[in-house]
Amino acid sequence: MTAISEISLAIEQEFLALPDWEQRTRRLLDFGRQLPDMDSILKVEDNRVTGCQSQVWIAGGYDAAAGIVRLQAASDALIVRGLIALLLRLYSDQPPDTILAHSPDVFERIGLSTSLSPSRANGLYLMVKRIRELAAREGGS
Repeated sequence: MTAISEISLAIEQEFLALPDWEQRTRRLLDFGRQLPDMDSILKVEDNRVTGCQSQVWIAGGYDAAAGIVRLQAASDALIVRGLIALLLRLYSDQPPDTILAHSPDVFERIGLSTSLSPSRANGLYLMVKRIRELAAREGGS
């Protein structure tokens, strides 16, 4: 398991190596295209992130044997799928306490939080909140 701080640094380096926001947005869209499909049985109201501009679902389960939270997510908007891909890269398959201890400040460091529209930035906040809730429920302290 790779530490969140290492993953965060890798994301930061990857995005800051791109010269402008047009290319960074394209990369985000590429991540969205590569996001694995979420099992349709998980696209239920309990897993829906309310308040997002687009449809977003985030489901998680605690793997007690490994001591980690496994996350799945989906959206009907490609750019949001890209954001989800980054969030899953950062937080999925991590221990609950580790998830709760690390904020997604990498999004600020790469300028993403200020480059998103206010509604998308709010959606990102709501997705992080949902992941943190799942981590707390699934075994975090």
